[in-house]
Amino acid sequence: MSIKTFPQLFAGLTALSLSLVLSSWIASQAVKDVKQANDVLNVTGSAKRPIRSDYIVWRLSISSQQSDSQSAYRDLTLQAQRLRSYLKQQGVPEEIITASAIDYYALPEFAPNGQETGQTLAYRLTQRFEIRSDDVEKYTDLSRTSSELIEDGLNLVSEPPQYFYTQLDQLRVEMVAEATKDAKLRAEAIAQSTGSQVGPIRSAKTGVFQITSRNSTDVSDYGIYDTSSIEKDITAVVSVTFAID
Repeated sequence: MSIKTFPQLFAGLTALSLSLVLSSWIASQAVKDVKQANDVLNVTGSAKRPIRSDYIVWRLSISSQQSDSQSAYRDLTLQAQRLRSYLKQQGVPEEIITASAIDYYALPEFAPNGQETGQTLAYRLTQRFEIRSDDVEKYTDLSRTSSELIEDGLNLVSEPPQYFYTQLDQLRVEMVAEATKDAKLRAEAIAQSTGSQVGPIRSAKTGVFQITSRNSTDVSDYGIYDTSSIEKDITAVVSVTFAID
């Protein structure tokens, strides 16, 4: 190797060394950035509130079974009149009563061998009624006392009322905020125990809402909406990912 080419070789080696040092530094920074990006804490927060149903749906039905359809229809019409009269006496506004179309069913006659004879044994007619109101207490009481109509000769079926809460949309927003605050408090407690600090939220996912009867422990992956009780609890769950500094 000639003396003239040595400076060029030295310069090339120096450039290569600097390049390797720079590449190593860039790689170390990239590893550091990745580590920081993955330095997160996943926490679940929850919020629970008691609510009272403010809307009721009460369904009831009457039916008549006679040997001919005309008799069944006349009897059902009389029962419907008596039912409406009773509801009016109890102060139920006509406009909140919804009556369905009459269901008509012909009961076939069967021979002793279990085969249908082709004749009709009787006709059964049914009509359903539905009452919707925000006066929960009034119609809860009325659903319990309506059994006196059975004693009066009506073929009445009174279904258990369904109870709803109509302010859920606004309440859900408030409870998600409360659950998120709860998640942050839990994250801070965990971070302090490790000498870390909670950073900004990286992601958040809202879980299903559980609306259950008061003090119930029922939980479902798909959420629960209890309609059988007036007094309820609503629970919100939020899964939040925080950055950790």
